[in-house]
Amino acid sequence: MLAIKNTASISVEDYLKGELISEVKHELIDGHVYAMAGASGNHERISMNLSISIGTHLKNSPCEPFGSDMKVKVNSNFFYPDVIVDCNFDNSEPYFTETPIIIVEVLSKSTRKTDETTKLMSYINIPSLKEYVLIEQDFVDIQVIRRSEGWLQKHYFLGDEITFESIDLTLSVEDIYHRVQNDDMMEFLNNKAEQ
Repeated sequence: MLAIKNTASISVEDYLKGELISEVKHELIDGHVYAMAGASGNHERISMNLSISIGTHLKNSPCEPFGSDMKVKVNSNFFYPDVIVDCNFDNSEPYFTETPIIIVEVLSKSTRKTDETTKLMSYINIPSLKEYVLIEQDFVDIQVIRRSEGWLQKHYFLGDEITFESIDLTLSVEDIYHRVQNDDMMEFLNNKAEQ
């Protein structure tokens, strides 16, 4: 989550060296370094729900999931998505990948604009990328943007199932939001209990 911008421009080499010793993660966008703020409990619940489901599903696959400590390189920019899957990870560059097939970002008020504009325009230019997923944490709404559908947005809500085509995995929206504390989930669970 973007917090503080360093106004001085920095080289890719200096950025990568700095990330190895920094206690705070930073994204590099157009030569500028942005510090990442901490994540909320709901943010972490969504990320973990997806990571566990994807990891279990891909256990015997050449494709592997990575969490929010793995950088994605797009040209000279570096981002820390919440969840990615890569099927051709280059171990000679162990701290970033350029070949994700799916990228997931959990949205917050502070990151929404960047996730829906700067990151979207960067991510859809990754040749290997098949799906970009944006998940709201304060209410229930999952947006999936697929290359196969011309990068058009498709929204999913409680009661829906989503098939992540890039990894052939179908999950319910309810499972993705398991344990998440927001008004939509509370109402959904109360209605379910009354039935």
